[in-house]
Amino acid sequence: MNIQAINSAIISGSWSNADLESMIDAVKFARSRLATTMKFQVRAGTKVKFHSTKRNMTVEGTVTKMAQKYATVSTSQGLWKVPANMLEIVA
Repeated sequence: MNIQAINSAIISGSWSNADLESMIDAVKFARSRLATTMKFQVRAGTKVKFHSTKRNMTVEGTVTKMAQKYATVSTSQGLWKVPANMLEIVA
């Protein structure tokens, strides 16, 4: 099942509040697991990219510091504090 099919099923379904809460908890858990995995893969000096929804652009930079949940990324636009689950490693 792809993401479009999942989104369609959620939108068109007649879910109870408990069902929706369960889905939300599952997404939060998956996001937390992704952040933990990324935290162990990324170190200072790692080249990464992320998508800024505020500026609607993809930004590339180098990690300068990795904290528990956030990474400080040095880019040509300055320093960004980015959640670990938003990072993608640039090969």
